[in-house]
Amino acid sequence: MTRPITAGVDGTEESLAALDWAAREAVRRGLTLRVVQAWRFQPYEAIDAADPDTQATWVREGLDGVVRGVTARHPHLDVETELVPGDPAETLVAAAAGAELLVLGSRGHGPVVGFLLGSVGQQVIADATRPVVLVRAGDQPAAEAAGREIVVGQQGEPEDSAGTLRFAFETAAARGAGVRAVRAWSLPPVFAYSPGSMQLLDEAGGLEPYERKALSAALQPWRERFPGVPVVEHVEMGSAGQVLLSVAARAQLMVVGRRAHRTAVGARIGSVAHGVLHHAPCPVAVVPHTA
Repeated sequence: MTRPITAGVDGTEESLAALDWAAREAVRRGLTLRVVQAWRFQPYEAIDAADPDTQATWVREGLDGVVRGVTARHPHLDVETELVPGDPAETLVAAAAGAELLVLGSRGHGPVVGFLLGSVGQQVIADATRPVVLVRAGDQPAAEAAGREIVVGQQGEPEDSAGTLRFAFETAAARGAGVRAVRAWSLPPVFAYSPGSMQLLDEAGGLEPYERKALSAALQPWRERFPGVPVVEHVEMGSAGQVLLSVAARAQLMVVGRRAHRTAVGARIGSVAHGVLHHAPCPVAVVPHTA
């Protein structure tokens, strides 16, 4: 089954930037663009605004206007729309399940603005079973120019990052871009050493050569599957989030994996994904390990 690229919109500047990003990606991949807007009835004192049907008409007219702009820019793009009354997070999670990827807008980045993700965005990323791309207001097609890379984080064993690497290579192939695969490492605590791990490190020639071999092994099947995609292997000592952000300036898209954690106060998407979403200057794709 061919899945569409789905964009969630709500009329904000950042969601319109996400819609434009999704449209360009759909054109590149030859896929349908599906535009989804969730809405809830908002009662107002004004009589003419208190009717759910009236509000639905207003929202539909706004959605149709946005889609007309997209089709004017991409006249050959197949576009579907859906207006869904209900909870925004639940609607978007359901929309993501049938999508190649879900694209959402985000408010900004950097420590001044506080948390990048609101409760809806965080819940969608934590619960979605497909990749979710976050795009900020002001994102421009020029950021996808030749020479800018798809930066992807790789951690653990090859199977741990297979979905993340697959997404990065597929995206790079569609854009004619290269991949920079980043693996961060740090010195393990003394108690983490074991005779088996020491033997592996000795055979590899030390910690950094071991990490380089691990990255090369994880990349090998994807190099073979996408022989036309240039690859840079980047191994650096430091935290994963810091190392990824150190190369963000050259990225047209950053791709990170996530394994959601449930806590008493809600879903957490992991420190690496959260840090990159909060600080990266480019769109960020968060890929669940099950994708």
